[in-house]
Amino acid sequence: MDLSIEVEDVDAVYAAMTERGAETVHPLSDDEWGVRRFFVRDPNGRAVNVLSHL
Repeated sequence: MDLSIEVEDVDAVYAAMTERGAETVHPLSDDEWGVRRFFVRDPNGRAVNVLSHL
């Protein structure tokens, strides 16, 4: 992971990114330690972890 970004509403960001055709590296999911997240590839090819705490 090259970068992690915490957002208030990860579901809304995920919807916006997929609507715009962003490449999802890891689908939206809940981790057992209380994080909801997905990974997306930015235009430069870097993987970005987008997350919210549950």
